[in-house]
Amino acid sequence: MERGLLTPLKKLRRQVFVEMARVAFETDKAELQDAVEAIPYKITPGDKPLYRESIWRERAICSERVRLAMGLSLRPEDKPVHVTAGLRASDIADKYYEPPLIQVIPSACAACEPNMYKVTDNCRGCVAHPCTTVCPKGAVSIVNGKSVIDQSKCIKCGKCKAACPYDAIAHRTRPCAEACGVKAIESDELGRAKINPDKCVSCGMCMVSCPFGAIADKSQFFQLIRAIRRGDKVVAAVAPAYVGQFGDKATPGKIKAALLELGFAEVFEVALGADMGAAIEAEHYAERVATGQQPFMLTSCCPAWAMLVKRYFPESADKISRTLTPMVATARSIKQKYPDCRVVFIGPCAAKKLEASRRTVRSDVDFVITFEELSAMFEAKGIDPEAVEAHKGMHDATGAGRGYAVAGGVAGAIQKCIDAYYPGTQVNIQHVEGLEDCRKILLLAKLGKLNGSLIEGMGCPGGCVAGAGTNIAVGKAAALVKKTVASSSEQLPPKELAEVRLE
Repeated sequence: MERGLLTPLKKLRRQVFVEMARVAFETDKAELQDAVEAIPYKITPGDKPLYRESIWRERAICSERVRLAMGLSLRPEDKPVHVTAGLRASDIADKYYEPPLIQVIPSACAACEPNMYKVTDNCRGCVAHPCTTVCPKGAVSIVNGKSVIDQSKCIKCGKCKAACPYDAIAHRTRPCAEACGVKAIESDELGRAKINPDKCVSCGMCMVSCPFGAIADKSQFFQLIRAIRRGDKVVAAVAPAYVGQFGDKATPGKIKAALLELGFAEVFEVALGADMGAAIEAEHYAERVATGQQPFMLTSCCPAWAMLVKRYFPESADKISRTLTPMVATARSIKQKYPDCRVVFIGPCAAKKLEASRRTVRSDVDFVITFEELSAMFEAKGIDPEAVEAHKGMHDATGAGRGYAVAGGVAGAIQKCIDAYYPGTQVNIQHVEGLEDCRKILLLAKLGKLNGSLIEGMGCPGGCVAGAGTNIAVGKAAALVKKTVASSSEQLPPKELAEVRLE
């Protein structure tokens, strides 16, 4: 599905987030339950459905979205459970996600055919009908002058489709399954999609690919808003993919001003942590990989990629760089400066939510929200990032760290650091994007085909700018990031940054 389009589905998601944000900002504990229960009726008022065949189904789906927006799990389909069940336990700043992070809303799933070849109205009933000739199982026959496929005989080989001169045979697949590079999308007993948690690495590509909005991730922005409302000192750490996500006129200075107006105590670039990572990983490559002590090195910043390695290629897990991810490195540096604060990572990524919930990271990163969720917070408070008076801006990082937002940017930054700090070092760069290609390159590395390589893996095709929580088209976002990198006053972090230790 085309990314960056403001579809009715995108608007529905946005409405849920905006209404949930308004409730979180404006409602006292005593009225909270009633306010949350009312959200589905605000979004689908009256008695006529807007998108589905039934107003009741629309509200049921909306209710599940509301629960996920509060960080709660979906309700069981066979038991009476209130939308707000578990709300009291979720109305705390220390609430983390209950696994699984990404879920299929059963009532929203259209039970798409996972794999089917079907004759369309384009069939001209030609005399040659090569579709019947090439089928190895005799599954295609002519009925009333048109081709028909017997699904009980069809083995999904696709030969009929390839042979048809009119392209009259369609290959129907599940968009969510097509987007999943680890084949985690399966079917329940009613033919609806379900996610196998033992396979899923939480990249979120299934979520952005489903045209019915049947897949959604849990949010923590309700808890974040309640913490801000309570007066907690919350510092924002903004991922480098933020450029352009909040409007063409929303400069870094304006975004910082909008965040401060929203209630954050301070704002930092996560590219700061990326600079640290680039400097450290350059050192690691030069000292370990280039000297033959280690066969290859895998980047660590993408949590979906790191989970893919650990789950599917455990023998290569020790090759993942042990450098702190940019999110964690930035959070630790913030907490060294403001020990009494809470840190929220604001980025494009669903998998970062999972990373932050790990026990080793919980003390560093208190909240994770996406650009999409932040946009809803701005709207709920009536803040326009394009119209606010600009702050002095964000100047925490260099072009190298800011380039982490696009595919190839991580490896590119590390290579520039190696070239500058360790001249003469031979560097072999490999980078892949999308989990399917990530699996292929990891297999090559496992077989010893990529020794001496620095391998960057990105779970989302396009890199972080293509994350599930972004607001604009991937191509536009990538171009804006590259423009920001090129215009950065400093292009490389100092070599000494590799010596910084954030314990």
